[in-house]
Amino acid sequence: MADAYIIDAARTPRGIGKAGKGALTEFHPGRLLAQVFEEIGNRNDLNTEEIDDVVVACSSQIGKQGSCVGRMAALDAGWSDKACGMTLDRFCGSGITSVNIAAANLMSGMDDLCVAGGVEMMSYTPTVPRADKNRTVDGSNLHLRNLHAQPHQGICADMIATLDGFTREDVDTLAVESQKRAKHAIDNGYFDKSLIKVRNEDGSIALEAEEFPRPGTTMESLAKLDTVFDKFMQVAIDETGETFDQLVKRAYPDMKINHIHHAGNSSGVVDGAAAIIMASKEYAARVGWQPRARVRAIATVGGSPTLMLNEPGPAANKVLARAGMTADDIDLFEVNEAFSVVAAKFMRDLKLDPEKVNVNGGAMALGHPIGATGSILIGTALDELERRDLNTALITMCTGGGMAPAIIIERV
Repeated sequence: MADAYIIDAARTPRGIGKAGKGALTEFHPGRLLAQVFEEIGNRNDLNTEEIDDVVVACSSQIGKQGSCVGRMAALDAGWSDKACGMTLDRFCGSGITSVNIAAANLMSGMDDLCVAGGVEMMSYTPTVPRADKNRTVDGSNLHLRNLHAQPHQGICADMIATLDGFTREDVDTLAVESQKRAKHAIDNGYFDKSLIKVRNEDGSIALEAEEFPRPGTTMESLAKLDTVFDKFMQVAIDETGETFDQLVKRAYPDMKINHIHHAGNSSGVVDGAAAIIMASKEYAARVGWQPRARVRAIATVGGSPTLMLNEPGPAANKVLARAGMTADDIDLFEVNEAFSVVAAKFMRDLKLDPEKVNVNGGAMALGHPIGATGSILIGTALDELERRDLNTALITMCTGGGMAPAIIIERV
């Protein structure tokens, strides 16, 4: 099997994802991603005529984020029309999956040069008029619902915390630590290597630093926040009139959920985009690139659609087995902080040293632009491996529908 190399990674800062409140909310999603393409292409003298495929993740493919935003962004960046493009959706895991698909194409020998990445404008998608008003991932497929009850992800987080015995103090402690680590990373420029400046059409800077973090967060300030997802329980899911409470009782009729998640210990709603240049060993040598890392292994797993968020641990174990490694062989881990309990369970189940996991904070502090997050985390892990002169990183994340992709990268 051929090697798949990571040449470079770039991303936008994450902007607050609420219409009219964040610095990026007026940008077209394709234009935001195109700016990342422009920057990463220019700084690597990328010959876009030779790109075999552009693989882009976007979870809410509707309106401006529809019409294959990956291909459209590549064209908007001024890249050659010979550079094909596609757009995929694996819910929150899309941004790792885009990299994994590009890696698989390179490792199979079918491609020599790919660009992977993702984009999500969370400030945009809630404003799009939709005929489909359902709030679950089943698309109001009632036959599917009878097979697999799939509640709101935040309710799933509280269900997992209840089943696994995590307390509010547990999850709030992780949230405070995420903010602390993110502040330290920002203050010391740990993200600077990958960050681009997002510019308005007149050339002025729209955003050049993370917009979402709340560095003053403390256990005391989090204690004042009301839990959120208990308030969803009596909400009607769709035109059937069924509530989330009824949906949960389909699978767990006797469960009394201990609701512990709130805005401070859940992932932030933000806008963002990311891109990663990937190439075969032969292509990199031919054009004179010095690869930064290679893909050691990739994997994806599925599990309970009802609990939905439990698969990062199994995904990590699967990708470790494929690489012939153990968790002790990994220097750094990134697991997306979709909700605090996801990271807490991941560390507990794999018996990980917390000092190796999400070392520069995570989505509770920095936000989670759904389709872009996985690609952002891969670039973040690579930058940190280089900064610390370490070797390997494992990146994974939960997704809707009860899935998780994972990847292990190794410095070259």
